[in-house]
Amino acid sequence: MELKQQIEQWAEEVRQSEFHSPEEVEQFRIVWMGRKGRIKDLMAAFKEAPNEEKRDLGKLINEFKQLVEGRVAQGVQLAESAADEQKDAEFDWTRPEGGMPVGAHHPLSVVRREIIGILERMGFVVSEGPEIEDDWHVFSGLNFPPEHPARDMQDTFFVNRSPDMLLRTHTSSVQVREMERRDPPMRIIMPGRVFRNEAISARAHCMFHQIEGLYIDRGVSFADLKQTLLRFAQEFFGAETKIRLRPSYFPFTEPSAEVDVYWGLKTEVDKRITKGTGWLEILGCGMVDPAVLEASGIDSREYSGFAFGMGLERITMLKYQIGDLRAFFESDMRFLGQFQGQY
Repeated sequence: MELKQQIEQWAEEVRQSEFHSPEEVEQFRIVWMGRKGRIKDLMAAFKEAPNEEKRDLGKLINEFKQLVEGRVAQGVQLAESAADEQKDAEFDWTRPEGGMPVGAHHPLSVVRREIIGILERMGFVVSEGPEIEDDWHVFSGLNFPPEHPARDMQDTFFVNRSPDMLLRTHTSSVQVREMERRDPPMRIIMPGRVFRNEAISARAHCMFHQIEGLYIDRGVSFADLKQTLLRFAQEFFGAETKIRLRPSYFPFTEPSAEVDVYWGLKTEVDKRITKGTGWLEILGCGMVDPAVLEASGIDSREYSGFAFGMGLERITMLKYQIGDLRAFFESDMRFLGQFQGQY
């Protein structure tokens, strides 16, 4: 076949070509314009043509090359348009305008992680237990007498009306479990969710979170307890934080105390939340009652220990000046969005 007829035949083939994807366009380009493509073959054949024919053949080859390049450019444009149409078809036009909102850690998670980190650096290890407990681990093993008000239905959620199974009212139940299965010394913290049958308000809820600590060893004293709590308060609230301990009562510790931090009286808010005293209660504590140690099989003549516990919501409300406890449980994005960037 003469070269001129070959060019005309290939030109018609190029004009009839169709593209449905970018891959087909690229394949077309390789066949005609690649290193081993047909245009390369034409140029090789052109060199062998008689000199008197080269002028006309050169013009035909240039026109053919422009035809191929034009089809490639046109194919690329058509493929891009088809891809855009496919994206438009797949796009959900009912979505709100703008990007996806950035998530945030819940403030309770932020404070929980911070508190655990401080206590772990002081040598405590985390231990957790079940939320559905029996009477022994929640009450009897912690020296609660049968007539104690906390056993009343107004305070406790019982499971299936059983007097022995209930939702734990404090994470102290984990203390009993740990004392039963471990031999001293032990230094543990117990974070978790607890439940009490209380009316929901800005200052109370039927579900909240606690973090408790327990240290048992030979020669543990009240001075050790005070120094531990002072170190925690200064790590959490600031190096200049002062604390005070006020006598109190808990069935499972003796002596017992409430711990306050000095918040100050610099602003009207300070005066309001401290009731004009400058002091804020943050947790309860005390030396583990010998009867509690003995009930769990620990010799109280050889070992002593201290325990403390704090409500996570109360600490978080103090840290972030949150005025309504219910905000922690309402999943309001306007509230949670304020804590973006908190870790």
